[in-house]
Amino acid sequence: MGINVIMFYAPGLFKTLGFGGSASLMSAVITGGVNMAATLVSLFTVDRVGRRALFLQGGAQMLVSQVTVGALIGAKLGWSGVSTIPAWYATAVVVVMCAYVAVFAWSWGPLAWLVPSEAFLPMLCRLKFLLFFFFAAWVTVMTLFVALFVPETRGVPIEDMANLWSSHWYWRRFVHGADDAGHLRDIEMGTK
Repeated sequence: MGINVIMFYAPGLFKTLGFGGSASLMSAVITGGVNMAATLVSLFTVDRVGRRALFLQGGAQMLVSQVTVGALIGAKLGWSGVSTIPAWYATAVVVVMCAYVAVFAWSWGPLAWLVPSEAFLPMLCRLKFLLFFFFAAWVTVMTLFVALFVPETRGVPIEDMANLWSSHWYWRRFVHGADDAGHLRDIEMGTK
């Protein structure tokens, strides 16, 4: 869904967007606060509005938010990532990112835990022991995905991740090596 990337990389992303060092730290506080407040919205509305309605509107709003964030950042930073962004423009990106965090927190975030737990008992009653084979099939698919597409990242510094992913048999089509990682590091540190 992209929430982990936005939450984890918010300080670096906000700094790249032109905010100072202390504002970068505040970005994590802001997105965390938005996440917590919006989760409370879900808590109070999920039984009145319904799970399906929250999933559908949340998915549509997250789609719009992600496309808008991508378009805003792409319009100013492009492929090079080097550009000065006016404060009002960076603020617009922050507002859209916070909107994404809020929508996730009142829809897909908590509902991804709620709906499977509600569905388990009826599925168990209907499928009996076969339900565990159903879960086993999904575990097999997920494990195969990890075996084929996820390289080991233990002990690899974040600065070297691009080299790791660029050497993977599949991801090297999409990820470039150290030159791009160095360039991104320079942008994040504000040296370019």
